[in-house]
Amino acid sequence: CPGTSSEEAGKSASCQGCPNQQLCASGATKAPDPAIAEIGEKLSVVKHKILVLSGKGGVGKSTFSALLAHALASDSTKEVALLDVDICGPSIPRIMGLEGEQVHQSGSGWSPVYVDDNLAVMSIGFLLSSPDDAVIWRGPKKNGVLSRNLTLQFVSCSNSGMIKQFLRDVDWGQLDYLVVDTPPGTSDEHLSIVQYLSSTNVDGAVIITTPQEVSLQDVRKEIRFCQKVKLPIIGVVENMSGFVCPKCKNTSQIFPPSSGGAEKMCADLNLPLLGKVPLDPRIGRSCDEGKSFLQEVPDSPAADVYRRIVQ
Repeated sequence: CPGTSSEEAGKSASCQGCPNQQLCASGATKAPDPAIAEIGEKLSVVKHKILVLSGKGGVGKSTFSALLAHALASDSTKEVALLDVDICGPSIPRIMGLEGEQVHQSGSGWSPVYVDDNLAVMSIGFLLSSPDDAVIWRGPKKNGVLSRNLTLQFVSCSNSGMIKQFLRDVDWGQLDYLVVDTPPGTSDEHLSIVQYLSSTNVDGAVIITTPQEVSLQDVRKEIRFCQKVKLPIIGVVENMSGFVCPKCKNTSQIFPPSSGGAEKMCADLNLPLLGKVPLDPRIGRSCDEGKSFLQEVPDSPAADVYRRIVQ
């Protein structure tokens, strides 16, 4: 695809057979999406917007997003929201202990689900009839929109349309922090979230990685993506950085940093390293049980690192 804003949009050989070919060729896709201004107005009452990104899957983005939201909301004077835009693999409802909850609609928009009085959550997982349901997208269908009656239409919904509606139609209210958990990669969801938040003064992105080179390779792509779209990078977190035995407190390297890990990458790219979070099996257990690891095991080495990162 040459891109919807390209002069070749709808005209190149790769456009043949695409259902959006005529729309792109007409030039309509080059016009600014009016939703950007609407979202800017909607989120003008949100003080800080933080994206959690990584080019690699399985590095703990959702876990970090959830714990960041919990930590920020531990200050009862702050209003915090967590938005899960991982459309195909929404794990936030389980991690936040909200499986089975549903979204309701009011005159002011969709109402998010609350963990605490000052911690709201929104995820496509709340729109599925079962946690085991698969969300299946297919290429051009990604440009559709979800119907506002909260019925999930797989054939007409889209990643970008879903993200647009989460940002525009959810009644977030006044927030101190909006944390956005994203899927791996640098694809449609990432482009959409950056585009739709372009008028809202995003604080920046926290990049999550693990120490081994196979992860850092993908994370470097994510960093390049942020630089290309002019998304500020708040810093990098190295997750699963060694294993600290809960009994003897000795540290073992499960994922050896063969190329120097996140520390060297940050030094090379002039980025701040926010911290290194050690592996702790109790983090996974807390996520499975829908509880905050920071509250369940507050004296663990990993909890200490998380608190320093959040601070």
